[in-house]
Amino acid sequence: MTIDEQLDFLMAGTAKVISRDELKQRLNLGRPLRVKLGVDPTAPDIHLGHTVAIEKLRQFQELGHQAVLIIGDFTAMVGDPTGRSVTRPPLSHEQVLANAETYTNQAFKILGRDKTEIVYNGDWFRKMSYEDILKLNARATMQQMLAREDFRNRIDSGKEVRLHELQYPLMQGWDSVMVKADVELGGTDQLFNILVGRDLQKEEGQLPQIAMTLPLLEGLDGERKMSKSYGNYVGVDEAADVMFNKLMSVSDELMDRYYLVLLGETRDGQIHPMEAKKQLAWKIVQRYHSAELADKVRNEWEMRFSKRDLSAVELPELSLAALPDGVKAMATVAYVFEHVFQINKSNSVLRKEYFQPGAIQVNEVKVTDPNVVLELKPGDILRMSRKHAVRIIE
Repeated sequence: MTIDEQLDFLMAGTAKVISRDELKQRLNLGRPLRVKLGVDPTAPDIHLGHTVAIEKLRQFQELGHQAVLIIGDFTAMVGDPTGRSVTRPPLSHEQVLANAETYTNQAFKILGRDKTEIVYNGDWFRKMSYEDILKLNARATMQQMLAREDFRNRIDSGKEVRLHELQYPLMQGWDSVMVKADVELGGTDQLFNILVGRDLQKEEGQLPQIAMTLPLLEGLDGERKMSKSYGNYVGVDEAADVMFNKLMSVSDELMDRYYLVLLGETRDGQIHPMEAKKQLAWKIVQRYHSAELADKVRNEWEMRFSKRDLSAVELPELSLAALPDGVKAMATVAYVFEHVFQINKSNSVLRKEYFQPGAIQVNEVKVTDPNVVLELKPGDILRMSRKHAVRIIE
């Protein structure tokens, strides 16, 4: 690629870059750039929302640049206050290191492991004396820190801001100094912290890093950002069929976003939206599992939902012996939801959303009376919804 082609490739899908001209100048230096992505492993697993910045880091790798993955084994114990309405609960160093192991293993499904430099910021923060910390704090003002919207909102609403949280932007910025970053990647909510890094690098006589922020990915609900706490996520380490089924639930508008942000592609408008959604789900499953598994789960999905042939699909099995004897359909369905799918549903919800619309079926025969006793036998298929069905065994 020419420099301009590289620039267009790297800018695609970004939310804000400070600045395009600086990035072009840096690319013209003719050396591999050091591209930093810092992650605080506060949880063991990552979801597709986390992969947006990792995918951009991979693009830099493809062009021959040096990916620098900073594991925040020190900053994770402080906790990034960005977007938080309350102070994060502290983690032990042992918890952070355990999370870091699974986190990086999942990240290397995207990044080239042998082309990624991994560093832990505890390597320099644990060596700092109290005098060093005071000098670092002197680089910023309280006004700067309190200009952050999340801090200001908490103060205005009478919620506490702990002093150690004010350290976080300085710590993230100091990471950039220590690894001599040319570019730092992060979500749009990280811009403040990245700009602190630019200022510190200037004071240290380094070229200030280019700030490249990526959009926060909406979750499956299409409204809030993807998060485990909202239950609207697709986990990188989830089973292939779970991943495929979740992605098939997104809206057409959200599908376009996922194509662009997760795959760097534009949806082909000439094919039917349902086929486009299947291709999106297939590509993502293929990336994190394999083409063979992606083919398998797509075929199963089509048999289950398009062809409605559940007899040929792998389903959870439920032993007749596990079912209560002679109970009504309502109790049987509630039992299956709770014990097979770990979902609790009230009788009123089951009646209104499952029995009345005819979603409950035994061998494709609708069951609309919640008071009938189901006469189930081995080989029967009890279906509760488009996503939930079980095969009855002895």
